[in-house]
Amino acid sequence: MGTQIRFDRRASAAYDRRATRLLRGFYRRVAGEVAAVTGPGAAVLDVGTGPGRLLHELAARRPDLRLAGADLSPDMAALARRPGIRVEVADVARLPWPDDSLDLIVSTLSAHEWPDPGAAAAELFRVLRPGGRIVIHDFRFARLGRLRDALSKTTAGVRREPHHPLSIYTRIQTVGSLA
Repeated sequence: MGTQIRFDRRASAAYDRRATRLLRGFYRRVAGEVAAVTGPGAAVLDVGTGPGRLLHELAARRPDLRLAGADLSPDMAALARRPGIRVEVADVARLPWPDDSLDLIVSTLSAHEWPDPGAAAAELFRVLRPGGRIVIHDFRFARLGRLRDALSKTTAGVRREPHHPLSIYTRIQTVGSLA
């Protein structure tokens, strides 16, 4: 959701085709994790949702979830929208959700583009309910230290863990009670 990357209609459609073909297994795995840790009717936000592949997988698995997405690109947001899924054109540092309104926030492969990790972390915690969870999936080689540090200032339970020893992905997760 960084300001450097902009997707118009053509680029969004091309990205959607690639994401569908190349990342389907990844999104299914993340959807399985999210489905397993969320209670009935939980409010879930996908930040940097792109064409909404993760949201669509979640909707198929857990129709009880209140699903939402945020992306900088209006064309990506248009691809992500489906009945029952709220998608907003928004920056991670200025989310249009009320304080304490989300049970789980997830982001896949966009955190490395966030220009201000401190502002992003503050905003994520603003909209997260006490006891909620933030799970960020990104490339293992991405420089996420500033984001991890910003998240750690608010909660002691931040972990970075690889998906699999040979995976190119990593996960940052906040756990435990939130300050």
